[in-house]
Amino acid sequence: MRVVARGRGIGYADERPYDRDTDGVLWTRVPSLPGKGRPEFGKVHALRQRRAMSELLCQICARPADRNAEGVLWIMGEDPDHPGSWPADLTTTHPPLCAPCALNSVRACPHLRSQYAVLRVRTCTPAGVQGALYRPGYPDPVPVDATGVSFDDPLIHWVRAGQLVMRLHDYTVTDLEPGCA
Repeated sequence: MRVVARGRGIGYADERPYDRDTDGVLWTRVPSLPGKGRPEFGKVHALRQRRAMSELLCQICARPADRNAEGVLWIMGEDPDHPGSWPADLTTTHPPLCAPCALNSVRACPHLRSQYAVLRVRTCTPAGVQGALYRPGYPDPVPVDATGVSFDDPLIHWVRAGQLVMRLHDYTVTDLEPGCA
């Protein structure tokens, strides 16, 4: 997939209609093979991640994320320098979870095994993307950084997105419920 200059940003030389989302953001191409493969910690499938975030599906099994009166279930790696102190709004690239997968996640994920926080999120909104930032170059644009870019930033046209970033508002830090597993 050759990235080329296109208008006021980047695109693929052989760009197809499904390479961009409804906001015009260019996305990394990945094969869609539902039910095939095994989870690889640290490797994110762009299409699955974006779908899980936008439809609030479990990041493990792709069923609807757990939801109760307190909100949608999210698990975050807690900042060890500031345990228990959370800003009013959080941003994350990690989709929510269903109850059965939540407990398995904190046991299986090396990052979460040592420290995590459970959130119930009442309101969330797409905030931007995480991906490869390009700059103009010759003969083609040149990747310069892996970064997050908000939807209202003009640099959004220079990013090949790999993950949707969600802003979590109005949330409560809680515990995993005993019946999650």
